[in-house]
Amino acid sequence: MKPILHEIAVERMRILVKTATSNARRDPALAQKQASMARRISTRYKIKMPYELRMLFCKKCKMFIIPGISSRIRIGRSSTRAVRITCCFCSHVYRKII
Repeated sequence: MKPILHEIAVERMRILVKTATSNARRDPALAQKQASMARRISTRYKIKMPYELRMLFCKKCKMFIIPGISSRIRIGRSSTRAVRITCCFCSHVYRKII
C-alpha cells in the first residue's frame, strides 16, 4: 500500500507545482496556496520532494519562487562559476555552482 500512496503523492505534488507556475503571473496568491499544498503533501506523507520541485522554494522563508517573477537569477563573475538566486520575499541569496 505504501508505494502506491508514494506514487500518488508525488504525482499530485508535480501537478500542483505545475499549475502554480502557470498561475504565478495572473494570480500570485493562488500560486502560493497551490505550492504550499504541495509542500504539505510532502510533509504529511513523509516524502522527500523531488529536486526539480524543491528548487522552486526558498530555503530560508519556504515561499514559492518563480525565476523572473519572485526571484532574481544572476551568473556570478568570480573564479568559481555559480548561479546566484535571490528570493524577492526575504532577500536570501543562495548559490548553485555550475
